[in-house]
Amino acid sequence: QVQLVESGGGLVQPGGSLRLSCAASQSIVSINNMGWYRQAPGNKRELVATRTNYGSTNYANSVKGRFTISRDNAKNTVYLQMNSLKPEDTALYYCYAAQYGMDYWGKGTLVTVSS
Repeated sequence: QVQLVESGGGLVQPGGSLRLSCAASQSIVSINNMGWYRQAPGNKRELVATRTNYGSTNYANSVKGRFTISRDNAKNTVYLQMNSLKPEDTALYYCYAAQYGMDYWGKGTLVTVSS
């Protein structure tokens, strides 16, 4: 079973940047797909970005060109670099991992974009 712990959320002004981290409880080399989802109040959870262990990435259209997902297998960590943040990026951001047909989720880290 994979445990995921997010960090790096906080309050940032529009146009600012944040980097989220997701630390896994085990080696992520064998984890096929990892990434980030988010859920804003009153909305459904939505995909933000995912990255496979082969390097294939998938981004939501709303974050393309602004967010970048990366994996550091040596640190068992996935990152989400978020630039040019907008108020509509405000949400609880969840780390996600898929391994051997099972989905795993972290508890989330809150990102608030406001002036």
